[in-house]
Amino acid sequence: MDKALGLIEAIGYATAMTALDAAVKAANVTFLGFERVIGAGKKVSVTLKLEGEVAAVKAAVDAGVAAAQKVGEVLTSHVIPRPHGELDKIIFSNETKESLLKPEKPEEKNKDNKKSK
Repeated sequence: MDKALGLIEAIGYATAMTALDAAVKAANVTFLGFERVIGAGKKVSVTLKLEGEVAAVKAAVDAGVAAAQKVGEVLTSHVIPRPHGELDKIIFSNETKESLLKPEKPEEKNKDNKKSK
């Protein structure tokens, strides 16, 4: 990855979606996806992954965290400028869900169903 990686980890979907909305509106960044973890006490932690130029990612993460803290709990956030290529295995793992902003089209679902039969 040649660009910076931004991470925002929040408790709950509403908090995460608030963070994501503010982050992508604040700067020119790309939403890579999210990971969801159900932890102790059945709390759902959602980690958002953003990519872009270092300054843009920092601005997006700051805006996302500020907005999310108004509606819920942010566990942590971090920006990694130009992460090492080995991190791609984790950043783009099977656990990463695709962008929430682009739901799958019905015709794409039908193609997948036909392939699996």
